[in-house]
Amino acid sequence: MNQKIFLIFLLFLTLASGSLTGLAQSQWRGPNRDGIYTETGLLKEWPAEGPKMLWSFEGLGTGHGSVAVSNEKVFVTGIPDTLTSEGFLFVFDTKGKMLWKKSYGKDWTGIFPGARSTPTVVDDLVYVESGNGSVHCLNAQNGDKVWSVDFFKDMQADSVQFGYAESVLIDGDILYCTPGGKTNNMVALNRFTGKKIWSSPAFGEPATYSSPILINQNGTRLLVNLTASSIIGLDAESGEMYWRIHQFQDNKIHANTPLFSAGKIIVSSASKKDSSGLVMLQLSTDGKKADIAWRNKEFTNLMEGAILNDGFIYGSVYLQPKWFCIDLKTGETKYIAKGLGGGPVIYADGNLYCYAEKDGEMALVEADPGIFIIISRFKVPLGTAQHWAHPVIADKKLYIRHNEALIVYDLKK
Repeated sequence: MNQKIFLIFLLFLTLASGSLTGLAQSQWRGPNRDGIYTETGLLKEWPAEGPKMLWSFEGLGTGHGSVAVSNEKVFVTGIPDTLTSEGFLFVFDTKGKMLWKKSYGKDWTGIFPGARSTPTVVDDLVYVESGNGSVHCLNAQNGDKVWSVDFFKDMQADSVQFGYAESVLIDGDILYCTPGGKTNNMVALNRFTGKKIWSSPAFGEPATYSSPILINQNGTRLLVNLTASSIIGLDAESGEMYWRIHQFQDNKIHANTPLFSAGKIIVSSASKKDSSGLVMLQLSTDGKKADIAWRNKEFTNLMEGAILNDGFIYGSVYLQPKWFCIDLKTGETKYIAKGLGGGPVIYADGNLYCYAEKDGEMALVEADPGIFIIISRFKVPLGTAQHWAHPVIADKKLYIRHNEALIVYDLKK
């Protein structure tokens, strides 16, 4: 294969994958926002007490956001003092030394208080969305403010009951976010200035707690996200809404980021109503239409995420010790396992990393559609309250955020 053909082949793979966020060095749920990390050479089983703990920090304050790891730095948000409501961006080196922390303004201290956003890092800039509905662009070297946008003052947003939990999406020079509301439902901003590029009314609903994805369906670049009762597909260049699918959740909580593969979109919500649960959408050839292929109302996953691997979907039920494997083609449940509490899940090097949200157990599980096999498990020793932050794997290290605590483990084989 000559060099020209090889480069064309690489371009085809990039477009076919649907991943167009190549500039982001670190973002929510991994390189493609799907919970899959490309690390290899990881431990295939753990000691009883878990992998070796490399370092920890217990002063983050309240928060549920995951870490971002970029350029030998670890970024994470928290609210050290809920009386002041001041949100801080903490930055560590990868050995655990805190380099600096910087306030980005008020963050969420309402129902289930805590910083929610996972920072998105691109080059020398880091982007954080507060639970109070503002996006902040900060210098990644020192935390100095570059710009900020307030959803309520600048975008006429509608209020969100449990605070914004979106992690912003970057593609090239554009930042995509979801203020929600009748006028500026989703917007595209210049990521260097915060200036609005376009605004989409979409279906005009309040925002929910999901983070958008950007996909390429045979040349059509689509933004896919959820609002209060909808799954929406927008033209990434203009904000035009191509399609909308009704998706119900009793408290209008849609906190799972959609998954995408080969023209199929997977969305999960925690309700057993006819228009909820796990749904698979089939896109038209050009992506401008979407139809429901199947629904699975057993799988009521609220915010734990899911993994799509080799034609099967893996994930858990909200606050229940139930882990599912579901056939992507048919929506059929292959198994329901009950040996571990439900919670967030990610994938790396052939295995699932399952994090029980109630009791804080971390388990290494085989990604096998035939049986749920727990290889190893241990209990996270630090932190308080719910185990809601999704784990992160970077440079053969496992980063677990448990409210005020950050714990880092060595996964190197």
